Amino acid sequence: MKLLKYASFAALFLFAGMSYAQDDTTTDERKPGHTNNNRFKQLYEEFSTPNVYRSASGTPGPNYYQQQADYKMDIVLDDKNARISGNETITYTNNSPDDLEYLWVQLDQNVRAKDSKSKLIEPNGAQPATMAGSFVQEHMGSGFDGGFNIIEVKNEKGGNLPHTINRTMMRVDMPSKLKSGDKFTFSIKWNYNIPDHTVDRARSGYEKFEDGNNGYVIAQFYPRMAVYNDVEGWQNSQFWGRDEFALPFGNFDVNITVPADHTLDATGELLNRKEVFSKEMMNRFEKAKKSFDTPVIIVTQAEAEAASKGFATGTKTWKFRAENVRDYGFATSRRYIWDMMAVKLGSKNVMAVSMYPPEGNPLWEDYSTKVVASTLKSYSRMSFDYPYHKAISVHAKNQGMEYPMICWNYGRPEKDGTYSERTKYGMMSVIIHEVGHNYFPMIVNSDERQWTWMDEGLNTFVQYVAEQDFGEWYPEAIAPNKAYPSRRGPAKNIVNYMAGEQDEMAPIMTKGLNTYNFGANAYAKPATGLNILRETIMGRELFDYAFRTYSQRWMFKHPTPEDFFRTMEDASAVDLDWFWRAWFYSTDYTDIGVEDVKTFYVTSKMNKQVRDMMEQRGMKESDLPPLVYLVEEGSEDFEESMRTATLNDVKTLQEYIMDNVPANERANLKNPKYFYEVTFNKPGGIPMPIIAEYTYSDGSTERVTYPAQIWRKNDKSVGKLLASDKEITKIVVDPDEETADIDTSNNTWPKRKKLGEFDTFKNKVKEN
Repeated sequence: MKLLKYASFAALFLFAGMSYAQDDTTTDERKPGHTNNNRFKQLYEEFSTPNVYRSASGTPGPNYYQQQADYKMDIVLDDKNARISGNETITYTNNSPDDLEYLWVQLDQNVRAKDSKSKLIEPNGAQPATMAGSFVQEHMGSGFDGGFNIIEVKNEKGGNLPHTINRTMMRVDMPSKLKSGDKFTFSIKWNYNIPDHTVDRARSGYEKFEDGNNGYVIAQFYPRMAVYNDVEGWQNSQFWGRDEFALPFGNFDVNITVPADHTLDATGELLNRKEVFSKEMMNRFEKAKKSFDTPVIIVTQAEAEAASKGFATGTKTWKFRAENVRDYGFATSRRYIWDMMAVKLGSKNVMAVSMYPPEGNPLWEDYSTKVVASTLKSYSRMSFDYPYHKAISVHAKNQGMEYPMICWNYGRPEKDGTYSERTKYGMMSVIIHEVGHNYFPMIVNSDERQWTWMDEGLNTFVQYVAEQDFGEWYPEAIAPNKAYPSRRGPAKNIVNYMAGEQDEMAPIMTKGLNTYNFGANAYAKPATGLNILRETIMGRELFDYAFRTYSQRWMFKHPTPEDFFRTMEDASAVDLDWFWRAWFYSTDYTDIGVEDVKTFYVTSKMNKQVRDMMEQRGMKESDLPPLVYLVEEGSEDFEESMRTATLNDVKTLQEYIMDNVPANERANLKNPKYFYEVTFNKPGGIPMPIIAEYTYSDGSTERVTYPAQIWRKNDKSVGKLLASDKEITKIVVDPDEETADIDTSNNTWPKRKKLGEFDTFKNKVKEN
């Protein structure tokens, strides 16, 4: 009976604050009800309903399917006229449960057709200055026609197939419905003019060197099948120039005919190496397959420079086969230097490869292939072992673009061979990023056209990890910096964007074409969010396991955002709905600070708050169990206690302890001398863990991380009562800038005094 009585008193005190608040409120003044807007509610409203194709756990469902598109292509590069032509045969397999009436093919090069509407959707008012080449092309030239010329579309028997071109999409009408499980084979003959990618920054094109030679990086060069899936049916969103590509997997047999003196590499295994390699190149290639530390030169700079003077009129055909890839690309020039080295990944060796003109040296010969090798190691550790047999980095001016097994990367020294640290690290980072795209989205095949962040953001996150790895594995390459200067990843680097104008922001969960700051929204913010999850919220062990689980579940498949979010929670047992909602579905920002710090003392004398409450309820002190009271320093109770010398008189507490704590535990009880109520506030909308560092009078520090769930019932401010045997002299929130807090002026107690303008100027003078 005594325990029940004491329990009722405890409940009474717990709800004392609520009782006071309601005492002066009449029924007529009640606030209206509201819907559940708690930041920790589940994402049921935002997420798609799980089904037989995609499960609630984030795994592919029992009826998951994906289509297959196999290609056989004969490609001819006309170097003299910078023109490419092809004849391709596509075999399309309908693995869906649906019967298809027609097929959709992507014609991405039509974005540069003369009648393209892509430029018409972009406002382009008068600018004070514009790149000369771009200005001439836009306002003074006759216009470049780089769209597809579709010569014919035929069925397997050679008959013409009706087809309709709508900008960058072509509908192919089949003679009858393609039944579930059936295949349809058809062919397309086409050609187009290759653009100069140094002028219009095209993803695919050529660069004209000073000696008249061209360097070609060719992609999106063939009509490509669109994706058909359980989420959207046909993914037929037009290509306006920004959002990249959604593609089905398939097998490719490709013959590429180029000038006889060209060096060429491409997606897939080279089938006729002995025909296109010289005997010396073959010997060097065999040596490269056994070299795991140092790249082996396959085509030297001297050989490339000699070939550049010849301009062969004959041709040579390079034959490749690629299995289970979603796209195809190749690079070719008589000016290319070529080097390779082997990388051990799991049970297989992979070739790290670089191709670059003399303009790339000495930078590229020193670093490119080593960066490729390092990237493959890091990404394989974070996801899965690289499944292909090679990864190629091709030097292209002002370029950064990716395709299966091959990518284009910038980073060019000055003409005298010198280069800045910025150029070096820019080259390294773009190589890491583009080689990393082999994993996301070339293998974990997300829909880039709809969800740019799923490839760019995830890839930028792993890029940050790989950059830091590179500094550990090749310390001589980054000396004297001692740490790789990553641009994206650390939380503090996103603060300026997060603190920007809300009218010029869009949530991450926005189609890339419709975002304002594309780089920050699609690359930096999602990468930073994942880094915060890894380093601050989940911890590396839980995060890395969940991230690998997602990568391996969805390799060679088509994941959606929900598949990623659900898998990360499913594999870690961490409920992250609050984080996804805040970081990905909103433009909220982080801002957490120390609002107030109050000092309290323990007393056995009833304080005014409890006394007033007891009087309101007609209760007597004798009705209460043994209690301990806290009085705030400087309050009326404090002044009274000082006069009667009752502060820190814990006799009643000691008696209670002696009565209720087993004797063998009494020796372990602490005897704190100081009591503080610290109130943290959250002006920002994003819940985050409160990382508080307490400094004590003896100079020691203690760091406590309060989980983000501390904000679940009060989104504005929360208090913590701290008992300490040492005096607290300083409190800092987020001392290492882990949460992207946009305003650190409120992160410290006591408040930091702001210097006047003159004092600030004097300090800067002293620093200089």
